[in-house]
Amino acid sequence: MSETLFHHKNIRLQPENYVGKDWSFITLCCANRRKLFTTAKFCDWFLNILRHDAATHSFAVHAYCLMPDHVHLLLEGLDPASNLLLFVKTLKTKTSTPFERKTGQPLWQKKFYDHILRRNDSPDAIAWYIWMNPVRDGLCHGPKEYPFLGSFTGTWSTTYMLSSAWSPPWQRTKAPPTVRGRYTSPR
Repeated sequence: MSETLFHHKNIRLQPENYVGKDWSFITLCCANRRKLFTTAKFCDWFLNILRHDAATHSFAVHAYCLMPDHVHLLLEGLDPASNLLLFVKTLKTKTSTPFERKTGQPLWQKKFYDHILRRNDSPDAIAWYIWMNPVRDGLCHGPKEYPFLGSFTGTWSTTYMLSSAWSPPWQRTKAPPTVRGRYTSPR
């Protein structure tokens, strides 16, 4: 068989597109979509590493949500030299190495989803997309009830939800949920 049959096309942009003061929405998925982010101890461990590495690599974490089998992050490069690919590689290495030593299994899938925000993308709408993820998955009635989401840069609960909902590009074939005004719990 030819090796070209199994060649996976890398759909990432050129590396220079991931450097600078840009905003990015990324999703890291657990290997085999295992539900690992389910305890406060594990989530706190990850968040401490995330907080440290974000500061070290000059990234602001404006929104995060640790779902059982994946992690969403809304990041902003704070320096012209902020390198998203290096930051994610370092974060995944620092978290996967001790996890693999302890369990003998990988923590993360090999790649990750990324979306570099464009001029018409609203960071607030993307933050609310991230924070509403556990609500959409039925894990809670409102984001304030979910213990593994927030922001390292501000008080997320006071952020105003925009009237136009946002969805990641890979989900745009579906109609995005309509969100208007402030978030209120469903009745």
